[in-house]
Amino acid sequence: MLVAIYTLWLREMKHYFRARSRFLGSLATPIFWLAFVGIGLSSAFYPRYLDFMFPGIIGMTILFTSTFSGVSVLWDKQFGFMKEIFVAPISRVSIVLGKMLGGVSIAMLQGICILLFSKIFGIKILLQGVIPSLFIMFLISASYVCFGLIFAARMEDPHGFQIVVNFLIMPMFFLSGALFPITKIPTWLKLLVCINPFTYGVDALRLCLIGEGAFSLAKDVLALLIFFILTLSLATYLFREMEA
Repeated sequence: MLVAIYTLWLREMKHYFRARSRFLGSLATPIFWLAFVGIGLSSAFYPRYLDFMFPGIIGMTILFTSTFSGVSVLWDKQFGFMKEIFVAPISRVSIVLGKMLGGVSIAMLQGICILLFSKIFGIKILLQGVIPSLFIMFLISASYVCFGLIFAARMEDPHGFQIVVNFLIMPMFFLSGALFPITKIPTWLKLLVCINPFTYGVDALRLCLIGEGAFSLAKDVLALLIFFILTLSLATYLFREMEA
C-alpha cells in the first residue's frame, strides 16, 4: 500500500516539476493580486489592507491549485493510465491517498512560495504563527484535493471539469472573507459565508499570520477537519465505485 501511494505521489511531483510554465503561471495570479489589488487598495482606502489580504491570497493559491489537481485523474482516464492502475493489485484507497498527497505537496509548495513573498511586499507576519499556518495549509489543500477528486471520479472531460469546478470554487473564494472582513457584511450574506468551508481556512491562516480572525482557531480547525473527513470519505467511496 505504501509503495503504491509513494509511486502515485512521485508521478504527480515529476509531472509538476517537468512543467516549469505551470509553476510560474500558478504564482503569477497571486502576485498580481498582491501587487495591484492589495497595494492599490492599501494606498487608497485601508493602510493595513495588504496585511489583511495576504492570508487570503495564500488560501486562494492553495484552493485553486488543490481543486484543479483533480484534472490529472481525467487525463489519466483519457490516456488509459487509470485503467492500468485499477487492474493492478492495489486498493482504491491507495489511489486516492497517492493522488491526494501529490496534490497536497504541490499546493503547499506554492503556498509556501507566496508566504516567502511577505518580506518583498513588506507584510508583517507573526513568526510564531508560521508553523501552525503550515498545518492549516495542509488541511485546506487535503480537503480541496479530495473535493476535486470527487468530481473527477464522475466526469470524463477535462475541459468540462474545469468549467464546473470554477463555477463552484469562485463563489467559495469570494465568500470566504479573503478580500473583506466578514464581520461587517449583511446577515443574509454572512449565512453563506459561515457555511462555506473555505471561510474557516482563511480565518485560521489570518489568525496564525497576523493575529486577527472572526472565529477561534479551535473552531476553524474543527470545521476544516470535518470537511476533510467528509471529502476524503466521499472521494474514496466514488473511486471504489469507478469501473476499471
